[in-house]
Amino acid sequence: MKFLAACTLVPFFCFAFQDLGSKYGGMDWLTYGYVAWPLMISPVLMLALLFRNRELIRNPHIGANFSQTIKIVAIMYLVWNIIGTIGYNWLGIISVLCCLTILVADRQLKKRARV
Repeated sequence: MKFLAACTLVPFFCFAFQDLGSKYGGMDWLTYGYVAWPLMISPVLMLALLFRNRELIRNPHIGANFSQTIKIVAIMYLVWNIIGTIGYNWLGIISVLCCLTILVADRQLKKRARV
């Protein structure tokens, strides 16, 4: 859960630092790429986390909130990465596909666990 929290919060801290630093701090070197790349890398890391800890989804007694948390974060990043793909860089499609894979894989792992 700590790794998932880091994947979730680091891009938002980068966004806050970029916004405050470029507006009020006079740091012109803080571009949108400073925010966009962590937003695009986090879903890839979360997908690796999902496949590494898929037992937490299959057995809800061990990881009760892991499945819900990773789905919520994947949906949140899906929205931001669609915007980033359209407005910043087409490589964001990889992150969009990772978010969709997380959502589909979570459902499939739960179905296999019930059977």
